[in-house]
Amino acid sequence: MNGRHQKRAFAARPADPERWVKASEFRAVDSSAFTARLTIDVTPDMRGRIKIAAFQRGVTVADMLRDLLAPEFPPAEGGTP
Repeated sequence: MNGRHQKRAFAARPADPERWVKASEFRAVDSSAFTARLTIDVTPDMRGRIKIAAFQRGVTVADMLRDLLAPEFPPAEGGTP
């Protein structure tokens, strides 16, 4: 052994490149599957109340806040904000 470690590859190459390239052809995708992160500043006390409310409702904080914001900011005509 020469004392050097072999560098590990980040990702393995596909065994069949033709099939791999063809697999990435366009597929219809539901745009609601994609999300964007939004950061807001709240007090630690409010953060705690939000988390407790979400837990009591059996939902995640993100889902609860999305449901609260959706009626206030409906999709624009034509599908773009």
